[in-house]
Amino acid sequence: MKRRSAVKAMALTSLSTPFFFSQGFTSIKKLLSTEASGSKSNWENWPDMKWIGPEFWGNRLQDWEIKGGKAVCTISSNNRALHILTHQLAGSTNDFQQSLTIDWENQALVGNESTYAGFRLGAKGVFDDYRSAAIFGKGLDVGITGTGQLRIGDRLSEEKLDLSKSISLSLKASFKQGNYTLTLTGSNDKTTVVLTIDGVSPMELEGNLALVAHCPKKDESTSNLAAFSDWVFQGDKIVESANQVYGPIFFAQYTLHKNTLKLTAQLAPLEQISNLKVELQLKKGSDWKTAKTSDLDPQGRIAKFRIDDWNQEEMIPYRVHIEVPLADKNQEFNYYGQIAAQPKSSDNLKVAVFSCNADHGFPDQEVTIHVEKHRPDIAFFLGDQFYEGTGGFGIQTSPLEKSYLDYLHKWYMFGWSYRDIFRTIPAAIIPDDHDVYHGNVWGEAGKHAPSDEGWGYVAQDQGGYKMPPEWVNMIQNCQTSHLPDAFDPTPVKQGINVYYTDWEYGGVSFAILEDRKFKSAPKNVLPEEAKVMNGFIQNPDFDIKKHYDIEAELLGKRQLNFLENWAEKWEPGVQMKAVLSQTNFCTVATLPAGSIIDSMVPSLPTPEKGEYVTGDAPTTDMDSNGWPQKGRDEAVRIIRKAFALHIAGDQHLASTVQYGVDEFRDSGFAFAGPALNNLWPRRWWPKVPEGHEPFPGGTKNTGDFEDGFGNKMTIMAVANPYKSGLEPARIYDRGTGYGIITFDKNERTMKIECWPRNVDPIANPAGQYDGWPLTVSQKDNYARKAVGYLKTLNLQEVENPLVSVFKESTGELEYSIPVNTSSFQPKVFSAEKHRVEVRDQNRGIVKTYAGLVMQEDQRGIIEVNLGE
Repeated sequence: MKRRSAVKAMALTSLSTPFFFSQGFTSIKKLLSTEASGSKSNWENWPDMKWIGPEFWGNRLQDWEIKGGKAVCTISSNNRALHILTHQLAGSTNDFQQSLTIDWENQALVGNESTYAGFRLGAKGVFDDYRSAAIFGKGLDVGITGTGQLRIGDRLSEEKLDLSKSISLSLKASFKQGNYTLTLTGSNDKTTVVLTIDGVSPMELEGNLALVAHCPKKDESTSNLAAFSDWVFQGDKIVESANQVYGPIFFAQYTLHKNTLKLTAQLAPLEQISNLKVELQLKKGSDWKTAKTSDLDPQGRIAKFRIDDWNQEEMIPYRVHIEVPLADKNQEFNYYGQIAAQPKSSDNLKVAVFSCNADHGFPDQEVTIHVEKHRPDIAFFLGDQFYEGTGGFGIQTSPLEKSYLDYLHKWYMFGWSYRDIFRTIPAAIIPDDHDVYHGNVWGEAGKHAPSDEGWGYVAQDQGGYKMPPEWVNMIQNCQTSHLPDAFDPTPVKQGINVYYTDWEYGGVSFAILEDRKFKSAPKNVLPEEAKVMNGFIQNPDFDIKKHYDIEAELLGKRQLNFLENWAEKWEPGVQMKAVLSQTNFCTVATLPAGSIIDSMVPSLPTPEKGEYVTGDAPTTDMDSNGWPQKGRDEAVRIIRKAFALHIAGDQHLASTVQYGVDEFRDSGFAFAGPALNNLWPRRWWPKVPEGHEPFPGGTKNTGDFEDGFGNKMTIMAVANPYKSGLEPARIYDRGTGYGIITFDKNERTMKIECWPRNVDPIANPAGQYDGWPLTVSQKDNYARKAVGYLKTLNLQEVENPLVSVFKESTGELEYSIPVNTSSFQPKVFSAEKHRVEVRDQNRGIVKTYAGLVMQEDQRGIIEVNLGE
């Protein structure tokens, strides 16, 4: 067996290389005494558990367990495979061989010729990467069928073996005269059967090695199909890469907020190991010191850590550490990362923005490689970390334990793709609808959505969550338990927890919203005549614009209260603010005119670059936060009080817009980032009226528009799908990529970048989507036209001033903004009296000026003297 001397860049990025420390093989062991050295499975060394070990990947996670020292396929269904990650068949023409013991467990499938168990050879995925092959790999299947016959591809032996007894399988692959000869031998008791085929192309025998257990879909059941043991693989065609293990600590994510570090580590299903402790260790000098210890959560398989009074000014290496009792020894496992040094409040803060991650591009290494070149300070994953179809098997919704593992199978794939992005920087991760197995979710404060009449539209249109509350909480724990503490942790209906909060980092405060959880289901609040299906109005004569004042929630009163509180309060080090949520507060999307639902989106033709599609009209998709319009306007009015940028995902169509409430451009800016992998390539091709003025330098579909609900929005840039000429087209023709936002606290600007995932930002710095980069100013995030101005404030004697303007009659906050100039003239939007508060943020001193009215001559000055 040959050791691979180098690893492809696409297999292990340069970012992750310093964090790989060989832990040795634990689920396999080296065979050194045989004529041809090789490796053998070592499951007998592990305790029983619902995971096969760090050298293996099972499809699906919930279908493979270690029981009694064997790898057991715990279901009888189609295409269940167990891939070895650390050993592959190389492109050489050397020989190799394998052997295996199989115990056939499903007696109901004895006699079924289409059912089989054995080896999968040369499994290949969409991309030349062992992870792609582990998820999607198809290869040559070799083994024994339910009739006891040996099988190589479609060839069957005439002789049969008794499936009631353990079966020993061995395979030899010999290269001769340009092709391989495969010889499969099966035996048990005193019977031996041999099947040989010639002329196997070397190309068929390149890729992953796996075990396979398969039965036709029509014959599937929840019974174990087979148990596997003593898997031996050897020969010079097999190459080894020890750094391709995955688990048992898969990844970790953290935040640092007001000197509190919260970190969540994602582990394998090790809960059956009694007294397992998970440690967070920090490196001090050359030593690792345990800072905190956690139990393993038996549902989400996470370990949560919290360290208060974090006062480290430099980067601190960390590792998550466990010790697993194996049969021959206690084995240590570690996952390594870094707690970054927090940027100073005066430094630029660079943010990477992601959402909508289907599995088309898995393992997505070009994203990790290109994002690392931007050197972001923090990362945001704003929902749809995966989709129901991620991994190729759909979803399993019951029993509950299996559904936990079904989620983890998809979640582990997310971490496999992107963990190196957030290994060394803090990250906010928030779930969206597909994360909780919904196409759309209108949470209605946590109610249950009955699925007895069906799982799709009929269930989710009722509002609420289809999955059990314990499962929803497990999802939220996995994805959000590392976020700063919730503003108000009171659970909603069914005991479903909340996580909306604020996060201060590097001089920027981020309000993190849950814009699905409290939202009303349109079918429950609109007149029946609307005929709502999947959030779309099916009655073409129903005018949604006439239903502004309906009783419908968007963010809910609790989150509106949080936003009001957040907009008013500024901590001394905070210079700028932004809002994070799943989706934006308008509907930047069109469909062919007359469309009453968007199910045709994936099949719409992709235009050539520069082509303008005609015949479209704005949609009324109530999954977006363009609806309900009144709730949307309430939220936008509060957000602009903080001069905050809105950052969102979900839309599958990147855009930068400026919101309007009463007038165009009277509110803040919003960036909806592109999809990482785009299942639903939306588009924006509105009919352009005569005399329309595009955004300066923009295409004609930019400028002032109303969406399908009548919401005012100014489109600054939009990344419509177009034919790129790159393959696979379903990745590169669908406007995929990520966003980069730089908060410049000296200039008080936000630079918004929108990058295709395939573009190297160093090699091609001009390679962004057309219309980007865009730079917007903090002050323009509340661009409402002033009716007049109050007296100018002379702030020369104030350190780090914060100016807040209130209506005197109601006490309502108009806006609050930190000022980085020596004077500031507050704008107002009515002629009534106002109260102005000036706060010295460094010293905590506040000066209030009441009864202020607009200045007609604009010459009045208030000398702010905090000592008076």
